[in-house]
Amino acid sequence: MNIQRRMAMLAAAALAAFSAHAEIVISASFSITGPAAALGIAPRNTMQLFPEQIGGEKLRIVVLDDATDSTAGARNAQRLITEEKADLIIGSTASPPALGIAEVALLSQTVQLAAAPIELAEGRDSFTFRLPQGIALMAEGTVEQMKKSGVKTFAFMGYSDAYGESWLREMKRHADKAGVRLVGTERFSRTDMTVVSQALKVMAANPDAVLVVASGSGAVMPQKALVERGYRGKVYQTYSAVAPDLLRMGGKDVEGTLGLSGPAVAADQLPDTHPSKKVALDFIKLYESKFGAGTYNQFAANIWGAKLLLDKAIPIALKQARPGTPAFRLALKDALETMGEVVVPQGVLRYSASDHYGYDGRARFVLSAQGGVWRGID
Repeated sequence: MNIQRRMAMLAAAALAAFSAHAEIVISASFSITGPAAALGIAPRNTMQLFPEQIGGEKLRIVVLDDATDSTAGARNAQRLITEEKADLIIGSTASPPALGIAEVALLSQTVQLAAAPIELAEGRDSFTFRLPQGIALMAEGTVEQMKKSGVKTFAFMGYSDAYGESWLREMKRHADKAGVRLVGTERFSRTDMTVVSQALKVMAANPDAVLVVASGSGAVMPQKALVERGYRGKVYQTYSAVAPDLLRMGGKDVEGTLGLSGPAVAADQLPDTHPSKKVALDFIKLYESKFGAGTYNQFAANIWGAKLLLDKAIPIALKQARPGTPAFRLALKDALETMGEVVVPQGVLRYSASDHYGYDGRARFVLSAQGGVWRGID
């Protein structure tokens, strides 16, 4: 081998070694436009609050818009991995694109911190960790609250997609155990402009309560359709709707709405003993100091939870490998599964190899819409 060729190979190796540890690429794909845009804007803002470094390594943040589309989510994930050399992907904030990302994450063995509570077949979530609470945990709490409130029958009125079907399955499972009977099931799409026919069918079943399964501002229309046609039973919303938008847009029609959400929605009402209270209040102050009072919501809190997870996981992974390599991505996965508890705004996360949801009962909080604000009733 001549000296010129040897020097060129050494230079290439040195350049590769440098690029492998020059920065950590934290990428994200959020639904900033499309039907679930209300879920993606605050997470995008939160990424602007991430630090410049973690574990002594510079961060490079890349955020894309998947427009609430599953194909766009998968395409974004491929671009982030192949072109941006992402070390992990955060997202998406809506279930359809999050599912698209999950497939790419699995094939490329890249950690996905999903900002939607997506359900995956056994073995298909090896690299997918959820930032929100699992639907099973929240459905269980919703049924418990129904039974405590004397509800004996309920109807389902929700999205005809993965989010809606997951809620329907888990509610039926927990309701059957509790002796609460499902008497009506009506579905609608995220793009529907009216749900009057579904509301009328639900009311014909005369349920004690209706569970609306929608997200963001999309949860307002079903509840208004029920109330405007004279429904006077209890209305429950899911944690994708328990946010300021529902109260602002729903007005008097959502007064008295019940819903389970994470503790970050009403952090100031938590007891001082709750581990998430200080973390959530500190983040709310940070977020609203940049983006304005009243702009914070639980979707932002989920992404700040990702930052707190990475504060602990990245230094552990750096002891095993350098960023920009497959070995680092595997080390990051192992760190998340073994590093123990992390207090985040939405509760306490403890992932394991067999549990990529990580939350317990400290991650749910029963709230009621009262006078234009969410009030804790636990």
